[in-house]
Amino acid sequence: MTALTTVSNRSVSTTQSRGLLPPLGNLDAYISAVQNMPMLSVDEEQKLARELRDTGNLEAASRLVMSHLRLVVSVSRQYLGYGLPHGDLIQEGNVGLMKAVRRFDPEQGVRLVSYALHWIKAEIHEYILRNWRIVKVATTKAQRKLFFNLRSLKQGFQSEENGAKRATLNTTEVEEVAQALNVKAEEVREMETRLMGGDVLLDPTPADADGDAFGPIAYLADPQAEPTEVLEARQRERMASDGVAAALALLDDRSRHIVTERWLNVNDDGSGGKTLHELAAEYGVSAERVRQIEVAAMKKMKQALLQAS
Repeated sequence: MTALTTVSNRSVSTTQSRGLLPPLGNLDAYISAVQNMPMLSVDEEQKLARELRDTGNLEAASRLVMSHLRLVVSVSRQYLGYGLPHGDLIQEGNVGLMKAVRRFDPEQGVRLVSYALHWIKAEIHEYILRNWRIVKVATTKAQRKLFFNLRSLKQGFQSEENGAKRATLNTTEVEEVAQALNVKAEEVREMETRLMGGDVLLDPTPADADGDAFGPIAYLADPQAEPTEVLEARQRERMASDGVAAALALLDDRSRHIVTERWLNVNDDGSGGKTLHELAAEYGVSAERVRQIEVAAMKKMKQALLQAS
């Protein structure tokens, strides 16, 4: 686990040398250590805060941070229900604590514990929103408020029913939640739907080499929108119009007429083209001779189309 309480290399090494923290890496030992760290009196806190503000003394900052690490541990426990590692929650909360220490003004007349609470929760909230789901479930201020309060409010309704658990809130409960959080009932229903959903892999990996994986990508993908398919379709359309016309222009009149009558002047169902015998009678030659002219013309057109592609 990464260092949870880094204010600076100097402050951490100084504190550990005094035996206040165990070697980092054991979460239980860390929590036990911070619970036993001494609290600061009001006068000590004010003195250290002024020293940090006026001189930038890192030792003062370190003592302010270390004395409030137990607050971060306490706050982080409130967010264990989101399935994220406790150590990571503590780490993010400590980042918020260090930001609070850096901005704390001792002349405001409040204790650091009250001031830091907002910063600790803010960092933990950001971490949860970034990592709880691949797709963000809350982006606006109202949605964030819903995200972090809806679960606890639902648990409250369930406890009133002697522990009976229901998947969704009923209409009355939705209205109560909306009124309590000062949001619309539609927003409560939408957030509840988001919380109940989960991330789905679009392209899942087969469980074994012989298994077939089937995911949403199989039916969400549009073959007609695939880049190579689009390019090939455009090329076919161009060759079927401009390409064929250019290839026909390379033929002599008789060859062009035979190809046109045999293959181009036809109906949608494939009927209507002249037969070899009809063209043979028209030119006064054998049907085999017409076939030979047709084959030579088609070969010449094919070469012209390949060169143009």
